[in-house]
This record gives sequence, C-alpha cells and structure tokens, in this order.
Amino acid sequence: MADVPHPREVFELEGHEASEAAFEAARARGRLHHAWLLTGPEGVGKATFAYRAARRLLGAPADTEFGVLGADPAHPVSRQVMARSHPDLMVLERVGEDGKPRKVIPVDDVRKLAEFFSKSPASAPHRVAIVDAADDLNNAAANALLKTLEEPPPRGVLLMVSHAPGRLIATIRSRCRRLAFAPLELEAAAAFVEARAGTNEEDALRLAKMAHGAPGKALALGEANALAIDDAARHLLADLPRVDEAMALSLADRFRGGEGQAQLNLLFDRLAQRVHEMTLTRMAQGAGPLDRWAQAWETLQRLPREVEALNLDRTDALFTALGELRQAARA
Repeated sequence: MADVPHPREVFELEGHEASEAAFEAARARGRLHHAWLLTGPEGVGKATFAYRAARRLLGAPADTEFGVLGADPAHPVSRQVMARSHPDLMVLERVGEDGKPRKVIPVDDVRKLAEFFSKSPASAPHRVAIVDAADDLNNAAANALLKTLEEPPPRGVLLMVSHAPGRLIATIRSRCRRLAFAPLELEAAAAFVEARAGTNEEDALRLAKMAHGAPGKALALGEANALAIDDAARHLLADLPRVDEAMALSLADRFRGGEGQAQLNLLFDRLAQRVHEMTLTRMAQGAGPLDRWAQAWETLQRLPREVEALNLDRTDALFTALGELRQAARA
C-alpha cells in the first residue's frame, strides 16, 4: 500500500462536482459566505475540497484538467500551500507543530484566528483558514471560534471540516453555509483505491465496504493493514466459544506504542461490524435470544473510548471483550 497523502498534496477530487460548482458559483458572483461547514463521513474528501477551494481563493488560476476547483500543482500558490508557507493561509488541526497528534485542537490555536483575520491579505485576494476538523475543538475552543464567526472578517473565508456536525454547538452551525459530501458508490470508491494503492480488485472492494464508500478512509484503512485485522476478527468470531489465545496475544502486540490505540480501535471496529452483521442475519432467520450478542456489541463500541480516556491496559480490554463474545456464543 502506498502512503496516504495529506489533503494539501491532493489535486484531484471525484464525485463532488455539485458541491464544487456551488462554491465556485458563489465565488464568481462575489457572494462568497465568510464561513463554510463541510459535512459528511470521514475520508469522503472534505479536507481535500477545503484545500482545493483555498488554492483558488489564494489566487491560483483555474486548471480544469483537475476539475471545477482544480489548480496546477506547479503554480506558486499550490507550492506554497503544499509547503505550508503561504502567508494568507492558516490551518488548525490536531497535529501539533512537532508533528505529534493531540487529543483536541487547543483554544490557544483558535484564538490566533482573530489576529490572523484582523490583517489584510499579504499577497492574495483573500485570507483563508481551514479547521480540520471542527469536531476536534473542545468547548473553550468552540466558543473562541464562535467569536470569529460573529464578526465576519473582510476578505476572510473560514472552511471547517466536520464529520459529525450535530455535535457542534448550534450557534456555530447557524453562522455557516453548509456543503454536504456524500460517500461514493462502492464500485467507484473501490476503483479509486485500486488505482491509487495498487491493490487488487477484491481487496479494493473490501476496503471500500469497510469505509462505507469513503475513498480517503478506504486508503487509510489499507495503509493501517485493515484487511489483515478484518481477517483476524473473522477468525476469532468463527472459533467462538473457543478463543485462539495465540492470535489474541499476537494482535495485542500491535497495541503497543504510539499507533497502538489506533490498532485497537480498528480491531474492535471490525469485530463490532461483524457482530452486527451476524446479529442481523440471525434475526432474519428467527434465531433465539440475541441479548448477549447485543451486550457484546455494546462493549466493543464502548471499551476503546474508555481505554483511551482512562489509559486502561489495551490487552486487558481485548480479553474482556473476547470474554463477552464467548458468553454470547454459549448463550
């Protein structure tokens, strides 16, 4: 699998021509709203859109070879955006200046927006800020952002990515124009993965299904070795009520280090999805009581959040979940 590029390095976007056309029409008419809320599932292309829109707002000329909001990757504006050196672009994200991910976008970062927008553009028609993602703002940061929204900056445009807009405070949502981004058809998402990751057709379709049609998420799942994790989840469930402890311990080895939580989240997600599908099948077949399976599914949903929030032992969490799955299989 190839490394997943950052959205600032991506110059193509498929399946969202209507959203791009709506944004471009507003820009061309001179009726560009000062704040845009880009909504839809994670990995569907919202951040890629934000950078595409930013390049055009910062003065990169249109290049229709790359779509409605396309820009030439070799243009100086495009190069500055990729290098994170454009003076009229500010990006707020969970990744800190040291390159390490943070749990939230801190309020101190958001407070810098007011100063950023208080200045006139240095070299572009607009000043642009991207928040990726607004879901990562804590309460203090969200309230600080609201102050910026309440005082629209001249020639300033705020592009906010949100995977779960319902969780944002209503006053933020009400001050933004919303653009919705839907998942692609599974075949289209699979073709995207196959073309960019060099995987075979079958694996690309599996990744597209895991990502529910979100091509960026499908690429990220491939990079995270999700196919092997999914195979392991299927094996563990097929063996119930027996537990393959050697496999479980091997999986637990993946939970160490900085990427350990993400690997645990991925395994629990694949187990939960397979339990969900199995339960629906048994319901359709009129199988016996399914309360234990519902309880196990709830545990698979809840435990990863508790492990991260409370710094619990990840291996213990896995065996706790496997214990509940064993009880469900015996019921």
